[in-house]
Amino acid sequence: MRYALALDLKDDPALIAEYEQHHKQIWPEIEDSIRSAGITGMEIYRLGNRLFMVMETDETFSFEQKAQLDAANPKVQAWEDLMWRYQQALPLAKPGEKWLIMQRIFTL
Repeated sequence: MRYALALDLKDDPALIAEYEQHHKQIWPEIEDSIRSAGITGMEIYRLGNRLFMVMETDETFSFEQKAQLDAANPKVQAWEDLMWRYQQALPLAKPGEKWLIMQRIFTL
């Protein structure tokens, strides 16, 4: 399955540069947590301060299970806390929401 998600960064060039630097080599524990949740591929794109993520998953993946695994993993929580220094919720996000799933409206 493929998912597209969006999130904003704080509109600060220095913070955006730091965020990108962190993603040049993510922590090994973060990669392990992504892969063990059934995510087989992930890409993040940026335009200005808008982020766009594409996730490819296998049949074992669910957002609910990933959230439970993340909540129980102190290293993932540390990464998420660090990333929140750079990120900001989209204007339409509910309290506590970060990455929002986008709706596909066209395919060729």
